Amino acid sequence: MTRVAVDALGGDRAPEEVVAGALEAAQDGIQPILFGAAGLDTGGLPLVEAPDRIGMEEKPAEAVRAKPNSSLVAACRAVGQGEAEAVVSAGNTGAMLAACFVELRRLKGVARPAIAVVIPSKHGPSVLIDSGANVDARPEHLLQFAQMGAVFAEEVLEIHDPEVRLLSIGEEAEKGNQLTLEAHALLADAEGLRFAGNTESRDLLLGAADVVVCDGFTGNVVLKLLEGTIKVLLDTLREEITASRRGRIGGLLIRPAARGMRNRLDPETYGGAYLLGLRGLAVIAHGNSSHRAIANAIRLAARGVEHDVVGRLAQRLPERVLASARSEPPGK
Repeated sequence: MTRVAVDALGGDRAPEEVVAGALEAAQDGIQPILFGAAGLDTGGLPLVEAPDRIGMEEKPAEAVRAKPNSSLVAACRAVGQGEAEAVVSAGNTGAMLAACFVELRRLKGVARPAIAVVIPSKHGPSVLIDSGANVDARPEHLLQFAQMGAVFAEEVLEIHDPEVRLLSIGEEAEKGNQLTLEAHALLADAEGLRFAGNTESRDLLLGAADVVVCDGFTGNVVLKLLEGTIKVLLDTLREEITASRRGRIGGLLIRPAARGMRNRLDPETYGGAYLLGLRGLAVIAHGNSSHRAIANAIRLAARGVEHDVVGRLAQRLPERVLASARSEPPGK
């Protein structure tokens, strides 16, 4: 049974929605371990007392140093010490990153861990990396993000020889800022990557590539725009269907298709994102996660453990890094 450490005090709807989500995930044979204040009603799930809470508005690094016994830090520590196989938090994302760096540490050879989000598309799921871990990045970081994303797509999404594209403002190689221009050159020369050039954000939901690479600032903006757009579309469709008798009758006819579309597009279907490049498995959930999103984030963490995401990255990433190093011109 996979043990998942869950930050019970993290998120806008904590602890009630977090506990409810953990109870739902536990029905699938997963063992959530809640970290929170003494006396928290866990519905029978194990509770590790962690009295402090890191708020969304707190400065991440300072909060992690000042509150080592917070629910977020303690949950990460449990993975680092082998008391759980994965950690899930819907709390302060920056604090989650800082705590993971301290308690889990980076895999050998990884310069910058990155957030990999599975996004829906017309032709199946794809990976957007980095989605917010690195606001500032260098070209060589984007190359490594591509390498981690490709391994993730191969091993977890089971995509053979995944296609990789770089997110830019045009498909032409000469389009983009200095970062994307230099990253494009590195990706084009990298061995072991099926790099197919640039892609634009308008094509993400059409299935632009199996792996789409960008810096964390761009990725986070794109991700939140996609999530907001999808939510508005789904909510508007629901309002239109229920606004009239004719709409309600039509809604009955399209209900199966509408439900399928919602499950495919709704961000809560995935629940969270993997933080790749660490020696332990971490899943970052949305700050406003409902119990459904929390349950799916815990399931996502458990699947990562089952697929040995950390072990496979540790094994496969050096191969790609060495191949890329061989492809660089002398003196670079």
